[in-house]
Amino acid sequence: MWPWPRAPGFRDYTETWDSHVEIADETSRTVLVVEDEAHIRELICLHLQLEQFTCVQAADGQEGLKLARERAFDLVILDLMLPGLDGITVCRAIRRDSARPAVPILMLTARREEADKVLGLESGADDYLTKPFGVRELVARVRALLRRAAPAASDRGGLVIDAHGIEVDFARRRARIDGRDVDLTAHEFSLLHLLLSNPGIVFSREALLRRIWKEDTFVTVRSVDTLIKRVRKKIEKDPANPAVILTVWGAGYKAADV
Repeated sequence: MWPWPRAPGFRDYTETWDSHVEIADETSRTVLVVEDEAHIRELICLHLQLEQFTCVQAADGQEGLKLARERAFDLVILDLMLPGLDGITVCRAIRRDSARPAVPILMLTARREEADKVLGLESGADDYLTKPFGVRELVARVRALLRRAAPAASDRGGLVIDAHGIEVDFARRRARIDGRDVDLTAHEFSLLHLLLSNPGIVFSREALLRRIWKEDTFVTVRSVDTLIKRVRKKIEKDPANPAVILTVWGAGYKAADV
């Protein structure tokens, strides 16, 4: 039995709901919850609904991926251990082929080992949460990821950066290479924008942690290396020999001078 207490008024819909259910609210943002344990899935959606989110459910990886390909969600909550297609496979498939490849993804895992968390981040997840977790922390993580995906106007700067054949438009949250749009997650876009806005300036891993993740989640400096690796795969002609995002050994990372 899951260790969480059930919220007041909670009902068990396990036997009466289909594999995915939408709680309609036209004014809210829509979150896809892919979780095979029905009581956890229902609890998450109950509290998201109370916070004015619309919740769409999937009980396995195959159904979750099908929904992600059919519809552009504002955020995906994805369990690591799923029957059929596991969370890592689904996460990578969403990044590669879905209605919104850059959708923020919060991965849930019952494993506490660092290697499992890093694997989730390397697969394209933006954040992770270890089970069992408190619903208040879950909602806080959801809101934090949505804030990163749509930052305040005061943070936007309003300028389009064009460097090394890469065009980054902060206001439109768009990155292009040779006229081709590049799908970036919220963290990937923030990292690219930060480095290209400050060519030649070296950022330590600790500085990048503070600037990209801020105070919203617990991550390690290894997460920075993982994020750098992901961005290089998307923007560099030869990721193994990068020409745009450079490693400064013993110090951190920088964008090449213009």
